[in-house]
Amino acid sequence: MAEDSSSSPQSFLRKHWEGYKEFWGERFSFLENYTRFIKRDKPLPSWSESDVEEFIASDPLHGPTLKTAREAAKISAVGGIIGAVSTAGVAWKYSRSLHGTALSLGAGAVFGWTFGQEVANHWLQLYRLDTMAAQVKFMEWWQNKVEGQ
Repeated sequence: MAEDSSSSPQSFLRKHWEGYKEFWGERFSFLENYTRFIKRDKPLPSWSESDVEEFIASDPLHGPTLKTAREAAKISAVGGIIGAVSTAGVAWKYSRSLHGTALSLGAGAVFGWTFGQEVANHWLQLYRLDTMAAQVKFMEWWQNKVEGQ
């Protein structure tokens, strides 16, 4: 009887853990597109800006999409910098609190990045493009290039 009571909580927890993994696995199933590139025995080497430009020039379908996605990331980064500096500046001006300024810097960077991403999404009309497919095609191209295929 002692064995039954010890195995029953384990199976109860395991059952709920499996349900939890299944629930979130369905919502983040898009991450499976990248698992073959991330979970490798030997990781892919880093690529350079010229490698990305070579892919953009060689792929007429996914190249322009990847280029647009990279432009959107630059806009987002600028938004993050502006958000971080402006909120930290205001926090420092009115509170002179080092920890409050540091928290404002971090929060402003996140909010600015998010706002910059939204601006880029509408300005560059990313909602019309499949940027994930372009990124996966680039990773496939890079893998084939590195492995010499």
